[in-house]
Formats: sequence, structure tokens, C-alpha cells
Amino acid sequence: MNKKPTLVIMAAGMGSRYGGLKQIDSIGLNGEIIMDYSIYDARLAGFGKIVFVIKEEFYQVFKEKIGDRISKLEDIEVRYVFQDINSIPDGYRVPEERVKPWGTGHAVLSCKDVIDEPFAVINADDFYGSTTFKLIHDELVNQKNEYGYSMVGFQLDKTISENGSVARGICTLDTEGNLVSVEEKTKIEEISGRIYSLEEKCSSKEDRADLVKVELEGSTPVSMNIWGFMPSIFRELESGFEKFLEENIEDLKAEFYIPSLVDDLIKSGKAVVRVLETQEKWHGVTYQKDKVGVAEALKNMTPDIYPDRYINS
Repeated sequence: MNKKPTLVIMAAGMGSRYGGLKQIDSIGLNGEIIMDYSIYDARLAGFGKIVFVIKEEFYQVFKEKIGDRISKLEDIEVRYVFQDINSIPDGYRVPEERVKPWGTGHAVLSCKDVIDEPFAVINADDFYGSTTFKLIHDELVNQKNEYGYSMVGFQLDKTISENGSVARGICTLDTEGNLVSVEEKTKIEEISGRIYSLEEKCSSKEDRADLVKVELEGSTPVSMNIWGFMPSIFRELESGFEKFLEENIEDLKAEFYIPSLVDDLIKSGKAVVRVLETQEKWHGVTYQKDKVGVAEALKNMTPDIYPDRYINS
């Protein structure tokens, strides 16, 4: 492979549970945002390009907060991609009431014109840890299979928020460490020292009284939306998104998720997804109250892991 892998940072989500534009919320000792740490780790691992997936209306504030600063670095290229709710295939019409973005699969699909090399995908508001980026980088560099994808698997008990439920992709692996299936669970909480998935009975209501608790093992591998892809994924995203629209276009809350597409590709035998297991602890800001814990964790990592200065200056 001649080109260095690219890192795609998905930052177009609305952050409804957080209550603000959490992707650019200062959290480090010197005003760093979580993306600063991810980009720092990615550069050390060997990534050569950063692609920010954002809403067009946030372009200027992103440039001012992080993009212009990163663009000055000699070892990294910076590109912007806009995730546009109106960017859908010909023959489909976006419902007038639709506000929610089309999901992570659509976010990655938005990058098809700026990437032709292996690439990793992460969330803007998740802290993954330095070894995670090294794992996914090395896998991408050494991957020869056009449909050889990868995912970093975190332990479930290292990804829980103390301040409310979280969504996680519950993974099943085969004996060789490849992904067999990934099932999205949208309400996972720790209750009295145990971890549960809160799932609907037969009702569509959101009231907790209508949910049943399904206990999950803390060691269960989960997807935190850090994926490694070859460029072939764009063909699959295009066809998968069209199929999604055929079935869900009138559902104002339906989203085209990366794990759902990957799950289909595995089941059809088209793709093999290697799970790279990490012992890193996830830190993220799903809720406003999470910010305090993340800030403390990052403080404890400085300067042993991250320099005691603005890390991308």
C-alpha cells in the first residue's frame, strides 16, 4: 500500500442527549477537545489524512475550533465532508418533517469522493486510547483482502456511562476472532453493579415501565464505532442505503447504521471482519455530566501519555 490510511471522524450528530454541540466542547487541561486526543493518537500511529464529516452549517466553527490548527501540521492532510440530509439517491424524496441525519452509514458514504485508500472511522465525541489507533492502523496497512474489514472491540464494562443509558453494538465472535454478528442495543445501563439491556416487550412506548431487563456480561465485546474499511465499502454503502430508503424513508427516526450493513455483509459471506480486542477504557460525553469524569481521566493521562500543553499546537 502506497498511501497512508485515512481517519474519518464523524461529527455531524445532533447530540440530543448531551444538549449541545459536544464535538467541540473544551474538555482538556488547556482547552483541548476530544478530537484533539484522537488526532494526536492517529498521527503517532501513522495515519496521513483526517476527514471531518460535519453539517455544513457548522463548517466555520469547526475550522476555527480545530480544523485550521490541524491544517498547519505538516504530517497530516485535512478534508471536510458535509453530511447533507438531502443527499439521497435519485427517485427518493426526503420527508418534509425529517430533521434527524440518516445515520453513521450515510456519514461514511458521504466520504466516497475524497477517499480511495484504506481508512478507519471513529466518533468525534469518543475517546478511544492510543493503543486503539495503533491496532487499527497496523491492520489497515497489512490488509490485502478487498473485503477484509476490521473493528476494535471494547469490553462492555469499560464503556458504560454513570449518567444514563448508552447504545452499544453487542458482538459475537467466532473461534478465529472474526465478527459473526453485531446487534445494536440502544438502552444499556449499569444497575446495582450489573449491566442490563433495557428492551421493549411488545410495546413501542419509551416508558421504562414497558421495558424488560436483559443482563449482559461485562466482558462482552462491543462496537464503539471504530471500524477499519477498504474502499470497497463505498459500493456496499451505496446499495445498502438505497435498500434502507426503500424500507424506511417514511420513518422519521430510522437511521442507516454501519453495524447493520456490516452484519448483512458478514451474513452474506461477502466480507470478513477481524475484531481487534483492546483493554483500553472508553471515555465519552453522551451526557453533560459525563464531561467531569472524562476531564479527570484526561488530566490523569497528562503528561505521561499526552504532553502538558495544547497537544496539536
